[in-house]
Amino acid sequence: MSVIVDFLNTVLWGYVLVWGLLAVGIFLTFRLSGLQFRHFGEFFRVISSSRHTGSDGISPLQALTISLASRVGTGNLAGVAVAIYLGGPGAIFWMWMVALVGMATAYAESTLAQLYKVRNHDGRYRGGPAYYMWHGLNAKWLGYVFCFFFLCSFGLIFVSVQSNSIADAAEGAMGIPKLATGIVIAGLVAIVIFGGIPSIARVAEKVVPFMAGLYLLVALVIIAMNITEVPGALATIVKAAFGFDQAVGGFTGGFTAAVLNGVKRGLFSNEAGMGSAPHIAAVAVPEPHHPSSQGLVQGLGVFIDTILICTATALMIMLSGAVDYGPDGVTGMELTQNALAEHIGAAGPLFIAVAILFFAYTSIIGNYAYSENVLEFLGLAGKTPLTIFKCMQLAMVVWGAVQPVTKVFNFADAAMASMATINLVALLLLSGTVRRLTKDYFAQRKAGEEPLFRIRQHEGLDRGIDQSIWNRNVEEEHKAGSPS
Repeated sequence: MSVIVDFLNTVLWGYVLVWGLLAVGIFLTFRLSGLQFRHFGEFFRVISSSRHTGSDGISPLQALTISLASRVGTGNLAGVAVAIYLGGPGAIFWMWMVALVGMATAYAESTLAQLYKVRNHDGRYRGGPAYYMWHGLNAKWLGYVFCFFFLCSFGLIFVSVQSNSIADAAEGAMGIPKLATGIVIAGLVAIVIFGGIPSIARVAEKVVPFMAGLYLLVALVIIAMNITEVPGALATIVKAAFGFDQAVGGFTGGFTAAVLNGVKRGLFSNEAGMGSAPHIAAVAVPEPHHPSSQGLVQGLGVFIDTILICTATALMIMLSGAVDYGPDGVTGMELTQNALAEHIGAAGPLFIAVAILFFAYTSIIGNYAYSENVLEFLGLAGKTPLTIFKCMQLAMVVWGAVQPVTKVFNFADAAMASMATINLVALLLLSGTVRRLTKDYFAQRKAGEEPLFRIRQHEGLDRGIDQSIWNRNVEEEHKAGSPS
């Protein structure tokens, strides 16, 4: 089994996904006329005025915080350290590139998730890649394959990775036994996930902005303390990205190592194109009432995750001088903690332990919110199947806290790469639909109108679209979707 997993990782990560991810992001950036650059302000506008929810879904702001809850986790702290250790400072540049083109990819997948979403038996929105593969491509079987890989990675294994990071950080900073940490985290997760997606939305809306803001504030203070060295650190990142300064700080891996590790860790962190965030984008009540508005919300999530939070971590590590590229050098969470210790003393490791507690905890509950959508697609949304899955996820939290997760993480990497590859193919095939929606949205904005999706103006697009959500009588539909 391990031979097959290793082969999949070699092929998918070494040849298919790394270059495919960038290629699809660049393709969508051009096909959508560089919307993440030309309309950057719109990414903020749609979220600044979207705080209301309805009986059939959560608010766009809640959807953003849940997606950030899943995105902002181990990858932003440990993943950045791993990228720098294995790929050198240049890996950060390629994380930036993944994020910039990934904003277009994240926009496309979440726009499609909004367009092809459905209502479940409770009248609440459900959707995601499996739904647009089914309704947009008429390939329900492909949706089933996607769901299998999703549950293997995000649904279960990544949960153990997050709890492992919390347990490692708590043991290193405070000497707390890993089993005790796992049990406590499982209890805290249970309190939230047994309340379903609305409960997760309420927690994420409060915790994520607070912790992300506090983390960025600490980073800004450290950067200000070392402001004279910041230009040099940024220059090193750019030069090392192209192999011009390979031996900087002792790193000699070169261009390929920088690209591979930057792209891989960037994808793991911001999840653009992976097909995870669209699950929660579909659950949001669109405001403005147009599928593109929620694509913009999730594109902003990629920017916050990588350009802001990952860059903050990278600069704190590089400015600390704590990186040792030798065989005895540390990496991951330990490197990030050592870097903070260099800056603010003994409080550094403790702060990182608290940060990863909140970031990884919210990632776990965010991943459950995604999984509930996937289980709905598979016809397993009844009380008994959901309860069984919740118990399985809680067991993985405890197990991950006390076990080394290297081998199982290799399997998760293979599953993640497989689902991302399937999703990228679907995005390419449906890119014409995304372009059509994008032109419609910004044509209305250019005319000074608040965009509304008028399905009667899109001949041939109504196949597979729930008419009760995107009704032809757009005025009544808009009234029904207004804040309650």
